[in-house]
Amino acid sequence: MNGAATKSATLRGMLIMSGCMIVLPTMDAIAKYMAVSEGMSPAQVTFYRFFFQLVCTLPLLLVISPRALLSAKRPWLNLLRGVLHAAASLTFFAAVKYMPLADVFAIYFVEPFLLTMMSALFLGEKVGWMRWSAIVVGFVGAMIVIQPSFEIFGWTSLLPVACAFLFSLYLFLNRAMGDADSPLVMQTMAGIAGTAFMAVALLIGHAVGDINFEMSLPGWGHGLVLLVLLGSISGYMHLLVVKAFWLAPVSLLAPFQYFEIISATALGYVLFSDFPTASKWLGIVIIVASGLFIIWRERRSVQRATLSVAEV
Repeated sequence: MNGAATKSATLRGMLIMSGCMIVLPTMDAIAKYMAVSEGMSPAQVTFYRFFFQLVCTLPLLLVISPRALLSAKRPWLNLLRGVLHAAASLTFFAAVKYMPLADVFAIYFVEPFLLTMMSALFLGEKVGWMRWSAIVVGFVGAMIVIQPSFEIFGWTSLLPVACAFLFSLYLFLNRAMGDADSPLVMQTMAGIAGTAFMAVALLIGHAVGDINFEMSLPGWGHGLVLLVLLGSISGYMHLLVVKAFWLAPVSLLAPFQYFEIISATALGYVLFSDFPTASKWLGIVIIVASGLFIIWRERRSVQRATLSVAEV
């Protein structure tokens, strides 16, 4: 692949990633609604999230390539991805049950730091000072949004940090595994592992009496529809996230996760009356500006590479 083609692929990866990050908080808003309004435990919501993801992706895989699961090149790493993703989702859904969406996301945004450091240390990706600067600026914006309080520094505030660590490992594996298996195979196997992991976690948590692991069945009304939507958004959006990591480096895509704060803040206001203050809006502007700067810089790189090829 020549320089212009590589730059173009990188730009596509960035655009896919930014779009997914805008849509994915819808899934977290549904999880918060099911936990707060429908009284469903975070572990139960997480189980249904992976179960319905599997329901969405498995039939598609069986139609397109029925033997793909049996011939997966890295089955154990794919299953590990599913377990890490399930554990991350559980900690996140538990956090959003008790905290505003925007606050959870703001604490969670230590994750791009972890992901960028992993990509630099273990994958040898070059991270220049401009990219580090964009990540730091975005993180500063996230901290403006969070406005830490005494309550947030309780045990609940550790849940998004745990999620950030687990999810950074999950995303790191996306890049480290490369294109050995297709995104559809990867997501289907993640659905299998996530569903199995959460089934075991539910049984153990319910047996010890933890309220976050209470077991219940969804009704046949809007609750079931929302859970199916939860799994569908998760399954198909993460298919696109895997594709983005095929196209662009981990360290370059990491800052685009800050875009999640935009829709998270909007959904928190519309659905749960968490109205952002002026300082939160300032933080959102900073977060968006850091991501747009990287897009602008990469677009210029694509244009320069295209011109260089044309001149040759």
